[in-house]
Amino acid sequence: MISDAEKQHIPRGVLCGAGAGALWGLVFLAPALVNDFSPVQLAAGRYLAYGFMAAVLLAPRWTRALSMPGRKDWIALIWLSLLGNIVYYILLSRAVQTGGIALTSLIIGFLPVAVTLIGTRDAHAPSVRSLVPSLCLCVAGTFCIGYQAFLSDSASPHTLQGVICAVGALVSWTAYAVGNTRCLSRLHHISVQDWNLLTGIVTGALSLVLLPVVLFVTTAHHSGARWLYFMGVSSAVALLASICGNALWNKMSRLVPLTLVGQMILFETLFALIYGFVWEQRWPRLMEVVAFVLVTASVVLCLTAHKKKPASS
Repeated sequence: MISDAEKQHIPRGVLCGAGAGALWGLVFLAPALVNDFSPVQLAAGRYLAYGFMAAVLLAPRWTRALSMPGRKDWIALIWLSLLGNIVYYILLSRAVQTGGIALTSLIIGFLPVAVTLIGTRDAHAPSVRSLVPSLCLCVAGTFCIGYQAFLSDSASPHTLQGVICAVGALVSWTAYAVGNTRCLSRLHHISVQDWNLLTGIVTGALSLVLLPVVLFVTTAHHSGARWLYFMGVSSAVALLASICGNALWNKMSRLVPLTLVGQMILFETLFALIYGFVWEQRWPRLMEVVAFVLVTASVVLCLTAHKKKPASS
């Protein structure tokens, strides 16, 4: 059972989760803005910028910050950075470029279902039965988004490739969301911001490995203006999504239980769709409006489930 003190932190955690979702939704738009660049180039550009910014922000307390994580923590940072950042963004970028923002949002929208179900194994977590209404609404909402996406896009090899990449991104980010929350719950001596910046440094170091790959696979030639634009988009995504968005997410992860962490990912899906509508210069269709309502109701029901006391046996 969640204590009264923990319940008081939930509203603040939800606000942090909504802010993170608004910033993270931008990562769905970036591949569309620079669709003439490959997913590997997008990942390398974003995370090199993320690593550089993290190093600058951590510079005043560099020695102390690097000495706080133990060997186990550094190993965790490596695999979290790899799965939750590099692998996830490469797959997501490819999914957006081949399947579109709406289709990718649909599949990533199943993240709350996966993370919430994993979170029910935690002590004092709400029972699966109490979360069933919320999860059903979540599934219904993402189904509506997917129905609209498949209705407007005829089946093609490119669409199938987008689905496969989006499913891969779903698996990768589910592992990150669970693993990152577990780490933050035990690392009380490291602030959420320092953990975010350390993740950025590790991700930046890992992205250096991508540079030879970028040089090897790049065949398209871009003008100087396009490279400057690409660098601007990469830097903006690194600052807004990786630095600011991750900081809000990590703060939220210490304020709410894991089962509620899964529901907070829905905000990313909602904002990604909004940005997609703006990019496509259109209003949402009926099924998409229904999806917004269902997803919002899902979060509200999940909040209710966390406030209820379990029945005595």
